[in-house]
Amino acid sequence: MDDQYLDAFIRESEEEITKLNNSLLELESDPENREAMDQIFRTAHTLKGNFGAMGFEDASNLAHAMEDLLDEMREGNMSVTPDVMDLIFQGVDEIEAIVGQIEEQGESQMDTADTVTQLRNVLENGPDAAGQPVDGQTTEPSTEDTGSSDSSDLNVDSNLDTVDIDEGEVEDQLAYVEVDLGDTDMPGVDAMFAMESVEEVFDILATDPDRSDIEDGEYEDTFGLFLETDDLGRVDAELDSVGQIDEVAVEDVTDDLFGGGSTAGGSGDSGGGGDEDEHSVDEIKSVRVDVDQLDDLHGLVEQLVTSRIKLRRAVEDENMDSAEETLNELDKITGSLQNTVMDMRLIPLKKVVGKFPRMVRDLSRELGKEVNFEIEGEEIELDRTILTEISDPLMHIIRNSLDHGVEAPETRVEKGKPRQGNVTLRASRERDHVVIQVEDDGAGLDVDGIKKTAIENNVRSAEELEMMDNSEIYDLVFHPGFSTTDEVTDTSGRGVGMDVVHDTVTRLDGSVDVDSTPGEGTTVSLRLPVTMAIVKVLFVQVGDEEYGVPIKNVDEITRTDEIQQVNGREVIKHNDEIYPIVDLGETFNVPERAATDGGTEGGQMLVRIRESERQIALRCDAVNAQEEVVVKPLEGILSGTPGLSGTAVLGDGNIVHILDVVTL
Repeated sequence: MDDQYLDAFIRESEEEITKLNNSLLELESDPENREAMDQIFRTAHTLKGNFGAMGFEDASNLAHAMEDLLDEMREGNMSVTPDVMDLIFQGVDEIEAIVGQIEEQGESQMDTADTVTQLRNVLENGPDAAGQPVDGQTTEPSTEDTGSSDSSDLNVDSNLDTVDIDEGEVEDQLAYVEVDLGDTDMPGVDAMFAMESVEEVFDILATDPDRSDIEDGEYEDTFGLFLETDDLGRVDAELDSVGQIDEVAVEDVTDDLFGGGSTAGGSGDSGGGGDEDEHSVDEIKSVRVDVDQLDDLHGLVEQLVTSRIKLRRAVEDENMDSAEETLNELDKITGSLQNTVMDMRLIPLKKVVGKFPRMVRDLSRELGKEVNFEIEGEEIELDRTILTEISDPLMHIIRNSLDHGVEAPETRVEKGKPRQGNVTLRASRERDHVVIQVEDDGAGLDVDGIKKTAIENNVRSAEELEMMDNSEIYDLVFHPGFSTTDEVTDTSGRGVGMDVVHDTVTRLDGSVDVDSTPGEGTTVSLRLPVTMAIVKVLFVQVGDEEYGVPIKNVDEITRTDEIQQVNGREVIKHNDEIYPIVDLGETFNVPERAATDGGTEGGQMLVRIRESERQIALRCDAVNAQEEVVVKPLEGILSGTPGLSGTAVLGDGNIVHILDVVTL
């Protein structure tokens, strides 16, 4: 199949799936919304046609069954019930998974027959049939062929409460196996032989109940084994061949027992983890470009070619006046070319946040909460790279708001609040930055709880906490591993997440801030540059070293004779505000500093940073020039170095460090 057509099919399918999810959410909240119903039907019809045209019959059959059911709902012959909507959302999830497989492998191996059967069953028997097993079909995949029982029947959680296994003992996966010996006259003896046979293949790390009780026959119909394995399917196959064993059920409990350290979960009063992969946002691999932009780009390339020819002739003729004039032309052309290309990389925020309403819906149902989720400013545009990077941090923050912010309906009513909580994602443009806020009207952050956790984890001492205001205390939730939740759930409480948010935003040359009012809610604000890579910087000299300060961070350049002493520290005053001085030479241990001709007495200058970025002034030996540079972020062991955001290669080949004034 032609890769060009396949890629176009995948991108269009992704957009249609997002559109379908959001229209279904509108219908679920308002079953009488005729416009949403018509949009849903059109989208499902489009997906069916696209899958059929590309030869993906299983997906086409699934979309066709969904289309038929939606048509009945549109005609008023089928009620919009939660169970019916769950079934339709299940179909959408399968279609999304199929598209993912097609993108990775060029085809899909997913069997959609069970879901199609369930959809047809609801069509024939009405909405009450939704969620009910169909004759000859179980709601979970059958394990008939392997001889093992359905792992969904396992009561793993209660067994995990009593097991004691050191995480260091498990190098791969930890499997919980429920063993059923069937009819036996000697349950203890048969269990002993069964476990000995299992130990020939796997290490038994623990049992439930105790092994002595099992060998004495003191267990109910089944007993549990905890095994280490690198392949759950192998456990099924190996134990199925043990003569004494009638049936087994196997489940991976690695994350459940050890806390899933690799899972991106919640920190501070924060959530994460769980089924987050289900709603993850893939890298943005395609953009829509306006035809006018393409025409502009084509025109600029034509001018570039013409100027190149003129410059070559001027150099060959040694006509320096003509060469200089052509260079000025090239400067204007490349500037316009740069702006056009950067604009083409800008993508609306809705490309990422379009999947969030569905995530909020599913998580709200899982948590038993009622949440109204709104998005404002989704047309705000950001660079493709930035938009891709912030998708997961935004997802973390929204999950935090749902899990820890918004209270349960009964709790909200007791507090005099509406049963339904509100979470709003709001984006706005401020000059060359975009501010994205996630605001909830929940319980707010617990200052005392944060202080207690900070002391217990040695993040801050009690004396330091007493000197901090609430905004500084809220910022402690960004500390790695910081979590105030007592219970680890599928959603949160593992102490990872908000530190990832902070690190990601900082790496993008942005900042993150938390504001909260107890009992009223919490707002997390991300401030991000609209574009990155090409930045206009101010070059400053410190000894023999040169550094770049992004012009967007600079407010003004002042004289060192305005320095004052406050509490033994050097500062300057501006509009009655105090700006502490950061000496770049001392900060970066620059050797052999000497007074340079900076144009002031003593040869030193102060660069005052914008208050919105950080209220400081940088002391340097000289201010050299302004220039646009391509900034490359620091990688490897240098990544995350405080005070540095990246490097730039100058025209003469020298490398200059670009300062990050926020972390300096």
